[in-house]
Amino acid sequence: MSDTRRRVKVYTLNEDRQWDDRGTGHVSSTYVERLKGISLLVRAESDGSLLLESKINPNTAYQKQQDTLIVWSEAENYDLALSFQEKAGCDEIWEKICQVQGKDPSLEITQDPIDESEEERFEEMPETSHLVELPACELARLEEIADLVTSVLSSPIRREKLALALISEGYIKKLLQLFRTCEDLENREGLHHLYEIVRGVLFLNKATLFEVMFSDDCIMDVVGCLEYDPALVQPKRHREFLTKTAKFKEVIPIRDSELRQKIHQTYRVQYIQDIILPTPSVFEENFLSTLTSFIFFNKVEIVSMLQEDEKFLTEVFAQLTDEATEDAKRRELVNFFKEFCAFSQTLQPQNRDAFFKTLANLGILPALEIIMGMDDLQVRAAATDIFSYLVEFSPSMVREFVMQEPQQADDDDVLLINLVIKQMICDSDPELGGAVQLMGLLRTLIDPENMLAPTNKTEKTEFLSFFYKYCMHVLTAPLLANTAEERKDLPEDSTKVNPVCPDNFQTAQLLSLILELLTFCVEHHTYHIKNYIMNKDLLRRVLVLMNSKHTFLALCALRFMRRIIGLKDEYYNRYIIKGNLFEPVINALLDNGTRYNLLNSAIIELFEFIKVEDIKSLIAHIVDNFYKALESIEYVQTFKGLKGRYEQEKARQSRSLTRYRREARSLEDDEEMWFNDEEDEDDADAGVEKRVEEDFPESYGKFMGAKKVKDSEDKENLPKRTPSGSFKFTFSHSAGTTNGSSSTSSKPASSASPAAPNGSSAKVASLPAAPMVKAGLVGLVDYPDDEDEEDEEEDDEEEELSPRKRPRLGS
Repeated sequence: MSDTRRRVKVYTLNEDRQWDDRGTGHVSSTYVERLKGISLLVRAESDGSLLLESKINPNTAYQKQQDTLIVWSEAENYDLALSFQEKAGCDEIWEKICQVQGKDPSLEITQDPIDESEEERFEEMPETSHLVELPACELARLEEIADLVTSVLSSPIRREKLALALISEGYIKKLLQLFRTCEDLENREGLHHLYEIVRGVLFLNKATLFEVMFSDDCIMDVVGCLEYDPALVQPKRHREFLTKTAKFKEVIPIRDSELRQKIHQTYRVQYIQDIILPTPSVFEENFLSTLTSFIFFNKVEIVSMLQEDEKFLTEVFAQLTDEATEDAKRRELVNFFKEFCAFSQTLQPQNRDAFFKTLANLGILPALEIIMGMDDLQVRAAATDIFSYLVEFSPSMVREFVMQEPQQADDDDVLLINLVIKQMICDSDPELGGAVQLMGLLRTLIDPENMLAPTNKTEKTEFLSFFYKYCMHVLTAPLLANTAEERKDLPEDSTKVNPVCPDNFQTAQLLSLILELLTFCVEHHTYHIKNYIMNKDLLRRVLVLMNSKHTFLALCALRFMRRIIGLKDEYYNRYIIKGNLFEPVINALLDNGTRYNLLNSAIIELFEFIKVEDIKSLIAHIVDNFYKALESIEYVQTFKGLKGRYEQEKARQSRSLTRYRREARSLEDDEEMWFNDEEDEDDADAGVEKRVEEDFPESYGKFMGAKKVKDSEDKENLPKRTPSGSFKFTFSHSAGTTNGSSSTSSKPASSASPAAPNGSSAKVASLPAAPMVKAGLVGLVDYPDDEDEEDEEEDDEEEELSPRKRPRLGS
C-alpha cells in the first residue's frame, strides 16, 4: 500500500522550458545530517539509486497542483516537480513540507499568502521600516541591485517591501537613466544587469510600478532594457519595430488624446507580454497576473470610451457603407471594427450586451450585408470575423434581422444569410479555412437548441420555414450541380466511375462541409428536412458521392444516409426501398474489396445497425435484392445475421398463416354443419324453451334476451356465399392505422414479405371452399408460445451461422 502511495516520477525543467523525466522511484522525508534539515529523498525503484535529495527550505515556495503534483524552484534556473501516483501520497508529503515551513496544508502555494500575524506586524511597523534599503543607483552597483531584485521574488513580504522602496525613491526613472548611459557607453555587462533588474521588477507584479514603467516617457526605455537578454548573442530590435514598423492608423481622427494614449500603451504592453518576455516558468506565471489585468482593464476602458463617443461610431458606419469610400480606407475601417469587437470580449456580460446593442442600433448588420458582398477578400474575411462575434453573442438577434429583410424571390441573393452561404461556397483558400468558420456559424444559426427563448416561442418554426424557403436551395446548389445525372453519350463500360463525381480536392472538401450541415439538419430538424429530401430526391444525389476517389467525401455521404436510417422512420425507409438506394452503398463495399479501412467499417456498421434494430422492411429489401452479392462476405457475421432475421420473420409469418388457414378451414366445416342442422335445431328449440321456462322461470327472460342479441351479431358476421359457391371474409385490425403492408421489393411477393409495419389491416378478397391463402398476410392472433418457438429457432440459427473464418470486425 505504502509503495504505490509514495511512488513518484521526478521531473526537471530544461532550457527549452520543457519537463524532462528523471526517473520513477519512491519518495520519503527524513532528516539529512549533511544538509542540516528535513529533506525529500527519492530512490529509484529499479536499482535503489538516489534520484533526488532536496532540503525543505523554509523560504522556498512550494506549489501543489492537480492533487498529485508538487513543484518548486531549487535554484534560479532549476525547477523540480514530483508527480505522485496517488493523491494520498502527495497529501502526505505536502503536509510534511507545510509542517517544516509552518504553513497551513490547505494552501496550494506555501509562500504566497501572508500569515495573519505577519500581516499585522507588517501593518504595525513604522512606514520607514517597510522599505528595503536600496543600493545607490550607480553603474558600479548594478550587479548588486540585480541580485537584490532576484532574491526577493520567493518572498511575498519582501516583494512588497521592495516595490514600496522603488516607488518612494523614484528608483525606476533613475535606473532608466543608467540604461541610456550604458547604451551610450556600449557597456554590455551593465545592460545585461539592467535586463535582469527590469525583468525582476515586472515580476514584482505591482500595478503601481506598471503605471510608472508603462508611461509615455518610460515605456520605450523599458523595452530597450528587455532587448539585452544575456542569453542572446545580439540584442533584439524591439524599439525599432514599435516605432517604425508598427504604424497606428486612425481610421477616423480620435479627438480624445487620453484615448489615443491608452490605445498606444495597450498595444506596447501587449507586445511586451506576448513577444519580449520569455515563456514563464511554473512560478513565474503567477508573477505576471497583474500585468494581464493591466492589459485587460486598459481594453475595457478603450471600448467604453469609444462606445460613449456616438459621433465617432456614427461616422465610422457612414464611411463603411458609403460606395464612394476607397477600398483601402474601407479595409482599414473593417479591421478597426474587427479589433473593436475583439476588445469587447474583455467586458463583463452586462457591459458586452450593452456594447452589441449599441452596434445593432447603429446598423452593424445592414453594414455587414453590404461589405460581405464586396470583392475585396480582406474586407470579406474581416467582415466574417465581425459576423462571428455577433452570432456568438446573440443568434436570435441575427435571425430576427435576417427574417425582416425583403423576402421577394428576386432578392434572395442579397439576403445576409445567403451571402454567408455564398462566401462559404466561394472560399478561395485551398484548405477552406474561412468556409469551415462560416459553416460553424450557419450551424449555430439553424440549431433549434438556441431557439428556445421563452420570449419568442415561434422563432424556431418561423426561422426554419424561412431558411428552407429562401436559403436551402443556395446551400445545396453545389451538391446538386456536382451529382447531376450521368451523361448519356458515355460508353457503357464507363458507368463504374461517375464522371460528375468531383476529383478536385477543394470541391470535395466543400461538398463534405455541405453534407455535414445537411446531416445536422437530419438530426435536429424534423418535417422540414424530410420534405426537402423527398421532394429533391436528395439522398439519391448524395449517394452518387460514394463513387468519389476522396474517401472522406464518400464517408460523409454514408454518414448522411446513416443518420436517416438511424431515425427508424418508415417514411424514410419506404423512400430508400422504392429508390433502391442501398445499391450504391453495396457497390462501394464490393469495390472496396478486402481492404480493411474506415469505409469498410462504416458500411458494415450501417448494416449491423439495421440488423440489431431489426428494421424489418429494410432487412427484407436487402436480403431479397442483394444477399447473393453479400453472402460471400464471411469475415463478419452481419450479412448472415440479416439473413437469419429474414428467415425468422419468414417462419413467424408462415406459422401465423398456417393458423389462419386452419382457423378458416374450421370455420368452413362449422358453416356446413350449421346449414345441415338448421332444421333439426328449429324443431328442438320449442321443447327446450318450454322445459327451461318451467325449470327457471325468473332467469329465462334475461337469457333469451341475451341470446337474441348474440344470434343477431352472429348472423351479421356469418360468411356470405358468393355466386361461385365460395365465402368472402373481412377481418379488420385496429382502426385508423396506416396501410404500409405492401412490399416495395422488385421481386414477386413471397412468404418472406415483411409484416405490415404499423399493424395495418389485412383483407382476403375471396376464399374457396378449401381456402388457398396468399403469402404476406398476418395472423389475427399471436399466441404466447410463439415467442418460445422463435427463441428456439434463433438459437438453432445462431449455431448454423457460426463463421467459417475468424471475424475481422465484431458482428
